[in-house]
Amino acid sequence: MLLRSLPRVGQQTSSSSAYLSAPRRTANITRPFHVTARSAAAVFESSQQRQYAATPSSTNNQSRAAHAIANPTLAGIEKRWEAMPPQDQAALWMQLRDRMKVDWHEMTIQEKKAAWWIAFGPHGPRAETPPGEWGRVFLYTGIGVAVSIVIFVIGHSFSRPPPRTMTKEWQEATNEYLKKERSNPIYGISSEGYSGKGYVQSKAERKA
Repeated sequence: MLLRSLPRVGQQTSSSSAYLSAPRRTANITRPFHVTARSAAAVFESSQQRQYAATPSSTNNQSRAAHAIANPTLAGIEKRWEAMPPQDQAALWMQLRDRMKVDWHEMTIQEKKAAWWIAFGPHGPRAETPPGEWGRVFLYTGIGVAVSIVIFVIGHSFSRPPPRTMTKEWQEATNEYLKKERSNPIYGISSEGYSGKGYVQSKAERKA
C-alpha cells in the first residue's frame, strides 16, 4: 500500500509545483511586452516633439512661399546684384528658392526674371568682357615689346665686337684647310661635286 501511494504523492507534488511556477512564467512573458510598450511610447513621444519643433520652420517656409516678393526688391536686380552684400544676396536667393517650390504659374514675371538672372545671368565668373579691354591688352603688349627692343639695342651697343673667326675670309680659309685634309669625303666639304658654302656664313670684313 505504501509503494502504491508514492506515485500519487509524486503526481500531486509535481502538479502543485507546476501551479506555483505558472505565475512566474506568466510574469516572464509579460515583462518583454511592458518593455516594448515603454520603448515604443518613448519613440512616439520623441517623434511628436520633433514634429512640433519642426512645425514653425515649415510654417515659415510655407508663409514665405505663399507671399510674392515685392517688385521694388527685384527691380533693377541686374545692375544691383554685384554691389549687394553677400548677406543680402543669400537672403534674396532663399526667398526666390522658396517661391520656386510652389506652382510657377503663381510666380510673378519679376520673380521669374530675377531667378533666371541670378542662376544663369552674366555676373561673377560668367561676366562679359568690359568694353575697351582688348585695346588695353594690345597697348600694354606693344609697350612691353618696345621696352624689350630698347633694352636689347642698348645692351648690344655696349657689347664687344665679334671675334676674328667670324669673318668671311677666315671661314673661306677654314674651307680650304678642310678640303686639303680630306675632311668628310663621303658627303661633306671634301666630297666629289660638293657645291655648298661650307663654313662661310659671315660677310666680308670691312676695311678701314
